Amino acid sequence: MPGGKRALISVHDKTGVVDLARGLASLGYALLSTGGTAKALQEAGVPVEEIARYTGQPEILDGRVKTLHPKIHGGILADPAKPGHRDDLLRSGIEPIALVVVNLYPFREVARRPDAPLEDLIETIDIGGPALVRAAAKNHRIVGVVVNPADYPLVLEEIRREGGLRRETRFALAARAFAHTASYDAAIRDELARRAAAGGGPSPSPETARATEFPPSLTIEARLVRSLRYGENPHQRGALYADGEEAAGTVAGARQVQGKELSFNNIVDLDAAWRLVAEFSSPAAAIIKHNNPCGVGTGSTLGEAFEKARQTDPTSAFGGIIAVNREMDAEAAAACAAIFLECAIAPAYAPAAREALAARPALRVMEAGDAGRMFQGHDLRRVTGGLLVQDWDVAAADLSRARVVTRRRPASEELRALDFAWRVAKHVKSNAIVLALPDRTVGIGAGQMSRVDSVRLAVMKSLQPTRGTVLASDAFFPFRDGLDEAAKAGVTAVAQPGGSVKDAEVIEAADQHGLAMVFTDVRHFRH
Repeated sequence: MPGGKRALISVHDKTGVVDLARGLASLGYALLSTGGTAKALQEAGVPVEEIARYTGQPEILDGRVKTLHPKIHGGILADPAKPGHRDDLLRSGIEPIALVVVNLYPFREVARRPDAPLEDLIETIDIGGPALVRAAAKNHRIVGVVVNPADYPLVLEEIRREGGLRRETRFALAARAFAHTASYDAAIRDELARRAAAGGGPSPSPETARATEFPPSLTIEARLVRSLRYGENPHQRGALYADGEEAAGTVAGARQVQGKELSFNNIVDLDAAWRLVAEFSSPAAAIIKHNNPCGVGTGSTLGEAFEKARQTDPTSAFGGIIAVNREMDAEAAAACAAIFLECAIAPAYAPAAREALAARPALRVMEAGDAGRMFQGHDLRRVTGGLLVQDWDVAAADLSRARVVTRRRPASEELRALDFAWRVAKHVKSNAIVLALPDRTVGIGAGQMSRVDSVRLAVMKSLQPTRGTVLASDAFFPFRDGLDEAAKAGVTAVAQPGGSVKDAEVIEAADQHGLAMVFTDVRHFRH
């Protein structure tokens, strides 16, 4: 390898490091390492020289200074092809270092703890590690740098096959290394800025943290999961990235266990379906088409829930995306396999369910795991020239405590239905109207420019009787006409946020029709 056969290994995450070091040693590399890594290699029987012994300078300041030494950085940054560099190395007794394997202290993991004291954060700000990585990446024409354990096998195999890393490989690894240190520094910047905005306290409360201003600059850390055949349309390129945070329980982190290649639109619809079923604690199923629910149901079993969801709009369900919030069993899987669906997503699948779904080999089957970490960070949306950033819409309204604004109070059965409809309305494109019973949708009006037209559309789309249903509206009624249309369809109770200058007129219309109406004081626009 250009520059000699000496490798420096200093890693916090020791995944795969013993195998890498053993392989390098077998290829004739002399290994340098720091305390914890050196100990792990020594215990595994891998020959290694501790950096403190090599430099003649013991670690100081409780380990804060151990690799910041000319014999280390000179060995990494030197270009032996330059006579002046060769003279400096010879005069200082410095050996070239050909490979640097480093990953950094777990700052993000500590910062993620809501009660993490500032002192703990400070101690996980790595100094020597980023310096090593940046030095090796700068000198990538001579030196290889590896920051991700997933790259160890590739690196070892190429050295074994080629006698060293190819220049193209060193260049690609350097690019990843600079991305790694940039992301690390951004995480530190964002966390310290968050705490500063919260008053500079060493451990701000969750309430204070939530009230903190957005950071003055924002860095997005994401890793490529897969390239897609195309974007929303064939003339657009597309790809899926996962958050730098833990992606378990999300669509981006879901595992495909069957079916054709996922499309951009499949992923958008899978996410809409997965978010919706997470609203329910009882067995629930949602069918999504073009980012809107065309049916949602709950039941004592997933099979029952799926059938209720499908019955809302069987025509639109054709070619839709199905999500369930429990391990999919054989009954639900057989029901799904009986119609044409594009995708299915569930926390897990029983073996009998996998067998039933295999009857539809083109069906894309996604296994997402527990949805507990679904809403991390912020909700982001690109606009030309910038980004819109907001909190996720995770507000939940207890309909049993909502303000009753009409003379008639909702009956207990109506309240159950209103609760169901309100949970679904949150996931329907605005203007959103949902007609429902306590365990199923009956009609959904989505994406209309006029709210009264959304009411008419929900009624028009209803295949089941609308008399006796309840209605949820994602935002207030600006006029009474929406209530008049609802009453004409036989709706008996309404949930809406309230807040219109015409509230009194709308309440009067509800009273005239004998409707019960509650104000949630929460709006759920979805644009």
